[in-house]
Amino acid sequence: MTRVKRGKISIKRRRNVLSQTKGFRNARKSKERQAREALFHAGAYAFAHRRDKKNDFRKLWNTRISAALAPHNISYSKFIGLVHKKGIVLNRKMISEIANDHPKTFDRIVSQVIS
Repeated sequence: MTRVKRGKISIKRRRNVLSQTKGFRNARKSKERQAREALFHAGAYAFAHRRDKKNDFRKLWNTRISAALAPHNISYSKFIGLVHKKGIVLNRKMISEIANDHPKTFDRIVSQVIS
């Protein structure tokens, strides 16, 4: 069997890892082992934070709805409960956007839910 030298492959792999760690600090951008470890951690954080982002936006929508309901003297939880009881099929994101961008429409929704 012929001999296979793998120098090109390992250099290519190393360059790939180091190119992905551009902008990292200290040895994490220049040393292959530390760069690889930094990439693994970065990937784990990215995965987890993509999940967290959904929760963050839901909290934002809830806060916006609650703030828009303050002048109507109704709490967020009672409003959402009444929305479900009335069978209005708007999710929190849509209600939040309506409250933020179209206050008159939101007032009509609130009056429909309360009555």
